[in-house]
Amino acid sequence: MRQLQQSFESGKLTLNEIPEPQVQPGMVLVDTRYSLVSAGTEKSMINLAKKSLVGKAKERPDLVKEVVTKARNDGLRSTYRSVRSRLEEPIPLGYSCAGEVIATGDDVTDIAVGEKVACGGAGYATHSEINVIPANLCTPVPETVSLLDAAFTTVGAIAMQGVRRLEPTPGERIAIIGLGLVGRLTAKILDAYGHPTLGIDIDETAVENADELTAGAVIDRDDVKQMATEFSASDGVDGVIITAATDSNQPITLAGAISREQGRISVVGDVGMDVPRDEYYEKELDVRLSRSYGPGRYDRTYEEVGLDYPIKYVRWTENRNMAEFLRLLEQEDTAVDDLVTHTFPFDEALDAYDLILNGSDYTGIVFEYDQRSTDTERSRRYDRSRSKRTAAGTLSLGIVGAGNFATTVLLPVISDLDGYTIDAVASATGTSSAAVAEKYDARYATTDYEEIIQDDDIDVVVVATRHNLHAEIAGRALEEGKDVHVEKPPALTRAALGELASIEQQSDGRLMVGYNRRFSKPVRDIKQKMASATTPSMVQYRVNADTIPDDHWTLDPDVGGGRIIGEVCHFVDLMQYLTETAPTRVYACGPNTDDAPTRQNLQATVEFDDGSTGTITYTTLGDRSLAKEQIEVFNGGAAATIDNFKTGRFGLNQDKGFEAEFRAFNRAITDGDPSPIPIDEIVTTSETTFALRESITSNKPVPVER
Repeated sequence: MRQLQQSFESGKLTLNEIPEPQVQPGMVLVDTRYSLVSAGTEKSMINLAKKSLVGKAKERPDLVKEVVTKARNDGLRSTYRSVRSRLEEPIPLGYSCAGEVIATGDDVTDIAVGEKVACGGAGYATHSEINVIPANLCTPVPETVSLLDAAFTTVGAIAMQGVRRLEPTPGERIAIIGLGLVGRLTAKILDAYGHPTLGIDIDETAVENADELTAGAVIDRDDVKQMATEFSASDGVDGVIITAATDSNQPITLAGAISREQGRISVVGDVGMDVPRDEYYEKELDVRLSRSYGPGRYDRTYEEVGLDYPIKYVRWTENRNMAEFLRLLEQEDTAVDDLVTHTFPFDEALDAYDLILNGSDYTGIVFEYDQRSTDTERSRRYDRSRSKRTAAGTLSLGIVGAGNFATTVLLPVISDLDGYTIDAVASATGTSSAAVAEKYDARYATTDYEEIIQDDDIDVVVVATRHNLHAEIAGRALEEGKDVHVEKPPALTRAALGELASIEQQSDGRLMVGYNRRFSKPVRDIKQKMASATTPSMVQYRVNADTIPDDHWTLDPDVGGGRIIGEVCHFVDLMQYLTETAPTRVYACGPNTDDAPTRQNLQATVEFDDGSTGTITYTTLGDRSLAKEQIEVFNGGAAATIDNFKTGRFGLNQDKGFEAEFRAFNRAITDGDPSPIPIDEIVTTSETTFALRESITSNKPVPVER
């Protein structure tokens, strides 16, 4: 299947072949029939991407600051790899489409195969022949509404939310500043609800074309303030909805000038927000920002997990806004046929952006897709023509999971090493797997990891998915006799850990977990320095971790396991490696902060078999300018420190052991040796994190199960 993608590095647009996305729990697979171009949003994305690095930096100084901080903490090489990877990542365009459901996740009960739906969501409802959409971002299309009209639903919901934020009451007169697509839809919605509307724009043609307006005014041509006064019977308009997009402060200034006292302003568009205090103060105006298309937007538990907001508490969610817009279309109260100025077959999609970038006259631009009626036309695998052959003696890798960590850390490291060839890449949506396969010249990209597991030509499976899939995928690969490198943690529960360990014991394959720090040069230097020590060790490990949103998937106990199981396992493993003995008992506590339910802050004591002890301070409460990790080791009269794994002259590089880790795994496979990390140490590390989670919950010491 094909998807329209943009390179953020160059701004170039391409129609790329990618494997068909795989339906997932809580989602539906949609055969796209029409998608709407959000010309303003997509044009701004293209223009930003076409800027030089300096130009991008000026537009996004917040990202520049992040890069500088990362370089200071993680070293120049790691930062360069990360930045390059992010720049090269393709961006699917589009967020409003309509089509027919061709598959549903097992837990989706209110949407059926064959149903016509309108879909929304950046990264979901893209300009693609097939899309996989969270159920809460899909809304059934009424029988009498065409799929072409339904493709406007997401943008219509944006306009709907702008109206809701204004809270107009019957009889109120409303002004709209900006008569692009969102402004026109806003006018149509207000007209359907019976509100007189005054449309204002800098373009005379835009004003003349908006037939749904009660009155229209052109900035710099008409006396807009005088027209607003006449329109509102001398009092000023009751409300203003700003749908323009400009860096200028003019819209917010104009909104204040034409409003009555105690009027309301709803800001939908991306405009300058330097509010002129005197006028807003004297009129006691109420400024409200409208966030996309309603409550639930940007909330992972709503959009991805599918937890709806109860209607008695949140009347209008983004899905209910979409449904209301479709109801207006069904009642023929909000006809959109006059907004469609251009329709392009998807084959000619690139021509549409020439139109947009050249400033031609347009309002609604729609892509039309051929109906894909047979299963034989669909494939979860995309085979490529390789430009090089696999070198003799190298191990063939299949990568499962092509997210941020895989693309910015693992893949750049692996691709630089002799002894490995990246042969296949799997990801759930297909966008990232196709891009990674292209970049590293893999044989194929897929959205079904079983393709890789069943591939006899794949020697090693690297699992870098979300944490909840680690044990399942690693176990399947081991059952097929593959050697497996799985990122930490290997499992989220004792049951899954036990099953994975049992499979490993019976498999001809090796299990390696991405505990890379034990392979780093700073750690190897400490081991060598303290090799002759005869006393137990004391280890102190401080981690100044980044803060992440409370709804981030890593904090979801069912998906990421939380930071104790998902990240603290790294530090437990390193302590086990340094002390050369197993943890026996732990005690953990943490401050009473707002993040207490997610346990992102803790101090823990770990006791070991030989009498060694370790302490872990893991906190998100610190300043990011402080290095992330600092380790102190004391043993037999010797002491050693590691400051964020810095190496090289002036500490400009960082060695966390990724290269050495994959070299060690390669040697073990090539020489027929066991995995570099014994399975009992892998199991014990996870068991220790389970005990830490129990301890911080019970506020008691907890023994480590073996």
